[in-house]
Amino acid sequence: MDALVSLLSNFSLHAGVFYTGNICGIHDFERDTERGHLHLIRSGWVQVRGVTRRRFEVTQPTLMFLPRPDQHRLVTDDGPGSDVVCATVQFGGSGVNPVTASLPDLVMVPLAQMSGVDALLDLMFEEAFHEHAGRQGVLDRLCEVLMIRLLRHCMALGLTQGGALAGLADVRLGPVMAAMHEDPQHPWDLLGMAQLAGMSRARFAVRFREVTGDTPADYLAAWRVMTAQRLLTRGAPVKQVAEDVGYGSASALSRAFVRRLGIAPGQWLRQQALPTQTETALSL
Repeated sequence: MDALVSLLSNFSLHAGVFYTGNICGIHDFERDTERGHLHLIRSGWVQVRGVTRRRFEVTQPTLMFLPRPDQHRLVTDDGPGSDVVCATVQFGGSGVNPVTASLPDLVMVPLAQMSGVDALLDLMFEEAFHEHAGRQGVLDRLCEVLMIRLLRHCMALGLTQGGALAGLADVRLGPVMAAMHEDPQHPWDLLGMAQLAGMSRARFAVRFREVTGDTPADYLAAWRVMTAQRLLTRGAPVKQVAEDVGYGSASALSRAFVRRLGIAPGQWLRQQALPTQTETALSL
């Protein structure tokens, strides 16, 4: 299993294209705590407000991804306007995940810099601006493929800000992190991780912290708790979940939950059943 797949297999990618076409004037997007926002600008001039402290302009075909979007605005000419594709992007069932945590608040890549995506973009724009049968499903799947290509681009060019993607892109750390992702139940220790990386314990610990921003032990604990959260939401009993993620007992898992989240597994699970107040109102 390659490094990126080891992450995406645990945090399933779901994209939902909610607008395609020409926009003119001012268009607002509300803060979204559960999903990222993707804006694919095919043509035209677009001024972007609210993403950074200063307004900036997009004057060439560009892909913008906001992993943690706050309220923001796209402003275009009243005349010709701009052709855009807008989508929400979600990894797993929560806005908090190792994928988006590894990215800066704004990822902006001119399409000309993303090699090998011309055919994908041509197909995406063909679907976006025509009313073919099954159009929505095709657009959503193509958007997911485009997101994977974007993540690959970020890893290759070092556009991450630490975290899982930076670690997976590292030639020494990547195999270790992929192994942890695939088998959290394994009794991982610093020596075993370092041997898998082909490094001494001291060098491995320093490199892991420098690249990801976490110690190996902290990253492993966070991964185990996140894996436990996914299993609990699927209805698995706490005792079985504890064994599956590498804790010897339900009480050990509970202590890990309290350290990471401040609450026990049962309380956390009950909170997930409460009605959410974070649904996003998107308007174009």
